Amino acid sequence: MTERIIKTLRDSKTARWSALAVVSFTMMTGYYINYVISPLKPKLEEYMGWTSSDFGLWNSAYGWFNVFFLMLIFAGIILDKMGVKFTGIAASLTMILGTFLQYLALSEMIPVEGMVFGLKTQIAIGALGFAIFGVGVEAAGITVSKIIVKWFKGKELALAMGLEMATARLGTALALALPLPMATRWFGTDAVPAISAPVMLGLGLLVAGFVAFIWYTFMDRKLEKSAGIKDEHSEEDEFKIRDILFIIKNKGFWLIAILCVLFYSGIFPFLYYATDLMINKYNVGENFAGSIPGLLPFGTIILTPFFGNFYDRKGKGATIMLIGSVMLLVAHTIFAIPIIDNYIVAIALILFLGVTFSLVPSAMWPSVPKIIPEKQLGTAYALIFWVQNWGLMGVPLLIGWVLDRYCQVMDANGEFSHYDYTIPMMIFASTGLLAIIVALMLKAEDKKKGYGLELPNIEK
Repeated sequence: MTERIIKTLRDSKTARWSALAVVSFTMMTGYYINYVISPLKPKLEEYMGWTSSDFGLWNSAYGWFNVFFLMLIFAGIILDKMGVKFTGIAASLTMILGTFLQYLALSEMIPVEGMVFGLKTQIAIGALGFAIFGVGVEAAGITVSKIIVKWFKGKELALAMGLEMATARLGTALALALPLPMATRWFGTDAVPAISAPVMLGLGLLVAGFVAFIWYTFMDRKLEKSAGIKDEHSEEDEFKIRDILFIIKNKGFWLIAILCVLFYSGIFPFLYYATDLMINKYNVGENFAGSIPGLLPFGTIILTPFFGNFYDRKGKGATIMLIGSVMLLVAHTIFAIPIIDNYIVAIALILFLGVTFSLVPSAMWPSVPKIIPEKQLGTAYALIFWVQNWGLMGVPLLIGWVLDRYCQVMDANGEFSHYDYTIPMMIFASTGLLAIIVALMLKAEDKKKGYGLELPNIEK
């Protein structure tokens, strides 16, 4: 009998890659909102009276609920107990709610003046919205990670995760390139930019992403039916609270988590300020400034799947993470050198950073299932994201405070001229230096414990 028998739906290439495409689109819509106000910093300061500290506070709000109320931990437990369908739908709705509040804050419906709990009303409401959105997008992130493991474990796992990240980064690229021209040239008047327009676009994208995930739930049910699973989790594999102890006692887990927070603290908060950096240091025009950091995700779109495929077939995951950490240090160190202020150099550094941004995630996320059992993956990813959120919350706040306190350059008349980004870029460079140290420790721990981080993912 020559007919090929497909054991489960995941053995169908068409089915598993289709499932990946659907959930990747949902994540792409979330990543757009992550950075949608980043290019708007100069206009927010000019037309709405924001300071760099206001901007930093808004962006730091991303981690408020995840860090202080442990929402990411709860999301991971819910994911392992309730499954990907329930958690994904809840995460999508949470992202939509948070983004709606951000839209209200930037629209004319919320007055710029006034104070709430010691904060400007606009900042308070918008930051609350970003905090709620942060809960949703992080929950969606761990859900999609578990979905990919569900469909691709023992197959092209790192490649699948790389393609998902590449698709999500397309949302980042759009968020860096589109908002400023959209707000000023397309929808704004000569006098007042339509600052809320890019957020409204993001709200529509999130609704489309929610519809896409609903579509995925039907695919997930077909997968379970083909595998003979009545429910997404069996009683013997059901997550138990005591399993958290197993995760937090694992040194390899902590090294991955610390590497994650250091690496992403050198990338994501940098992207919040990258457009402003291009304007202030490299004298790039406002309408074009966001397009330069917008190039960074395009490198990841091409290279993350490439490096993921290399990890699947050849291994060397710990080495890939180490190389990426070294490159992060190099990129930010050159950004910090005051006399290097040609925009061509800035473009080259952004592209170089894009390669860096491809290396570490392509190996880091597929390495977690080698350290943590699948039944605990949701909570393990949640704990890693929780640690990461400390950096995503703290670094933007720190950079905004440093810019206001130490980096304002005045002209001959004593008026504000521009920001000097030397100190902020030195802070970002320090994350690369620390990441190198942790990557070396992870490499040593893998050799000691035999996690298999240097081995291929594809089972032969």
